[in-house]
Amino acid sequence: MSFWNYMEYGAWALSAIFAVYIVVDWLRTDATYSEEVLTSSREGELEAITEEHRS
Repeated sequence: MSFWNYMEYGAWALSAIFAVYIVVDWLRTDATYSEEVLTSSREGELEAITEEHRS
C-alpha cells in the first residue's frame, strides 16, 4: 500500500472517532441539561438588558 492509502485510512479513522465523540457528547449533554435550559437564550436576555440601559 502506498503512503496515500494509509493517509486515507487515517482520515476515515479520525472521522469515525470524531463522529463517536459528537454522539457521546450529545447524549451526555442531553442527559445533563433539561430541554428548557438547552433552548433558552441567556445571551438574548443579556443583550436586551444592555439595550435597555443604552436608551
